[in-house]
Amino acid sequence: MKKIKVLIVDDHTLVRDGIRALLELVADIEVVGEATHGKEALERVEQLAPDVVLMDLAMPVMGGLEATRRIRKYFPDTKVLALTQYDDNDYVIPVIEAGASGFVTKMAAFSELALAIQTVYRGESFLSPSAATALVQEYRLKRSAQGEKDPYHQLTDREREVLKLVAEGHTAREIADMLVVSPKTVEWYKTSLMNKLDLHNKTDLIKFAIRKGIIAP
Repeated sequence: MKKIKVLIVDDHTLVRDGIRALLELVADIEVVGEATHGKEALERVEQLAPDVVLMDLAMPVMGGLEATRRIRKYFPDTKVLALTQYDDNDYVIPVIEAGASGFVTKMAAFSELALAIQTVYRGESFLSPSAATALVQEYRLKRSAQGEKDPYHQLTDREREVLKLVAEGHTAREIADMLVVSPKTVEWYKTSLMNKLDLHNKTDLIKFAIRKGIIAP
């Protein structure tokens, strides 16, 4: 049985010793080396060609984030699995962007760590539950920020209806009949939505509706 070669990178001797002792209990995992900081990790990767690097983030000389970037750049066949005590957005997002295949906290159960190593070795991604939650929160924040920047999202449902009907060529009277409101109310909605979208005439309104896919060109 081919074993997964693992390099442990952490500046605390007790942590390295503890992880090594636990991983030696897993049949398909072999710890081939250790490193105390990112620079040393690069040297060990070149020498030992591990399949997976367990990478701490906060270390002297060279931190885990920069080491991860360099390993992924110069040794693309080696997977990096971040192993740290932090699990918030400030740590999860940057290390994933740097090229790590997974993220596990030091508070995780040993079975989770072993599973994470096996998972990233297969070319898949692994995130501990807390890291996955951080990513979801970050995604929602970005979507929310994007929505705030898009003026279309500031329109009410009725204003969107009026926008679509005006762009389709309906008159104020026709729209009023469709929505069961007065033509004056329709004109009010039209003026309001055009102000929110910074549109100045019906031609601009139609072009906007086409760009947004509200009506077909």
